[in-house]
Amino acid sequence: MSTKVSDHILERLRAWGVEQVFGYPGDGINGLLAAWGRAENQPRFVQSRHEEMSAFEAVGYAKFSGRLGVCAATSGPGAIHLLNGLYDAKLDHVPVLAIVGQTNRTAMGGSYQQEVDLHTLYKDVASEFVETVTVPEQLPNVLDRAIRTAYARRCPTALIIPADVQELDYSPPTHAFKMVPSSLGMSEFTATPTDEALRRAADVLNSGEKVAMLVGQGAAGAVAEVREVAELLGAGVAKALLGKDVLSDELPYVTGPIGLLGSRPSYELMRDCDTLLTIGSSFPYTQFMPDFGKARAVQIDIDAHMIGMRYPYEVNLVGDAQATLRRLIPLLKAEGRSRKWQDTVCANVKRWHTTMERRAAVAADPINPEYVARALDPLLPDNAILTSDSGSVANWYARHITMRPGMRGSLSGTLATMGPGVPYAIGAKFAHPDRPVFALVGDGAMQMNGLAEMITAAKYRDLWSDPRLVVAVWNNQDLNQVTWEMRAMEGAPSFLPSQSIPDVQYAAFARSLGLTGIRVEKPEDVEAAWRAGLEADGPAVLEFLTDPAVPPIPPHASWEQMEATAASILKGDADRGSMIKQGLKAKVQEFLPGRAKQ
Repeated sequence: MSTKVSDHILERLRAWGVEQVFGYPGDGINGLLAAWGRAENQPRFVQSRHEEMSAFEAVGYAKFSGRLGVCAATSGPGAIHLLNGLYDAKLDHVPVLAIVGQTNRTAMGGSYQQEVDLHTLYKDVASEFVETVTVPEQLPNVLDRAIRTAYARRCPTALIIPADVQELDYSPPTHAFKMVPSSLGMSEFTATPTDEALRRAADVLNSGEKVAMLVGQGAAGAVAEVREVAELLGAGVAKALLGKDVLSDELPYVTGPIGLLGSRPSYELMRDCDTLLTIGSSFPYTQFMPDFGKARAVQIDIDAHMIGMRYPYEVNLVGDAQATLRRLIPLLKAEGRSRKWQDTVCANVKRWHTTMERRAAVAADPINPEYVARALDPLLPDNAILTSDSGSVANWYARHITMRPGMRGSLSGTLATMGPGVPYAIGAKFAHPDRPVFALVGDGAMQMNGLAEMITAAKYRDLWSDPRLVVAVWNNQDLNQVTWEMRAMEGAPSFLPSQSIPDVQYAAFARSLGLTGIRVEKPEDVEAAWRAGLEADGPAVLEFLTDPAVPPIPPHASWEQMEATAASILKGDADRGSMIKQGLKAKVQEFLPGRAKQ
């Protein structure tokens, strides 16, 4: 039997080490689906409930494995549905390949059913590489280039394959004019700056007395080096949310997350420093960085396209974080450096942890959402993987989960889209079937797509050697993050027609799938529910009824405001809008003047 184009595509994916493809069927990829049958489902086709979930699962797989995530969808609506997840990959710099079908070549241009100009549609999201395969001889080159580009540029790429092309007999490119042969594989590569650039960076850092470091996911391969630099310079280290798992929160000088979802000590670190070193982060919110002109600054990033943004850096080092830091460290001077600054940072961190513990202990109606995350924190296994959805739950993930060595965590960082919490977790389980995974999800995101994707978790549970996938739902019947943004930025009460959502029986739905489902209505049952999820023999949904009146206080609120505001609201002796009266709006306006005046 002849080898079809579709057979060759799967063969080439296997040769690149692809083990699963997250997808949803449709007649635009019927040729590929038939090839999967002939290939005995190698690489494994993982069927989601929706193509957007396929893309999110590919992103989650790529984030937690460090390998290429692959998703597949049919022509027209299927290809369109992938877009949100692919944009998540683009903005968070994740290698993902999308393989999408298209109508037959003979029908293209004829307003045929499900005919969409996919090349134009994908040209932005897959701007680094998108190609339509029209003849077999284009393969394997375009597939190899799509994969190499995804890895090299840390981005999504796309192949569009018309349905009739999938069915053609495969013939490789020949040694002839206008043929483009290809080869497998690519070596690891490392970029480092020049000696002169490193010396200039060292001069800036050595001259600083109050050094702050900001690390993102680009520093993940340089943990030891980041620690050594922090200790040499007596620095405090803040983490962008995508870099939350880069450095252990148990280190006393790690101030935790930065930004509107960040910590008070991170805010103070940036406010008071005189020198800034940013490593592997494109953190976008300049209002949370030092005032322009106040701090001398150095940036390290492997992507020259992303460097020099956000802040007027004096030295921009283009290079791999680990390799660059290894060459920079011998140039840094620790002798004679006062430790007073780092001692102050450590004291602020300690005070922050105490404050967060107190906030989580405040009584609420019925359960304080901060306590739900706080109760999980000490129970997490050392090899746990966590995903967080967007919304107010991201505040609790950022502020109450202590990352320890070996733990991993991520969320939709730059796109901040709703809905990736559960599919990320499923992608993580395929990346690491031997590790427990926890998805922290708001009820809005769970209603948007998480409930349906629990069907996917139920379908594939037997493939995971560690069966634990714990999905926690903060059920407050409110689209809470936007509600608080309306109050803080617009001075408006909650607009119920847009913000109120139904009280869905999430745990009962899980039980209907044969999974563990627990509904928690009292704070005294929270810890037991977490323990039950950890002990479950498969996926579990833990549904916590939480109070929507607990405000996600921004980090630039004063210590007194952070400690007092929630207590005032939760005691019931103030109306639900009292947070605004106690100064949160003014504090937000201070840092977001443009938005506050609109």
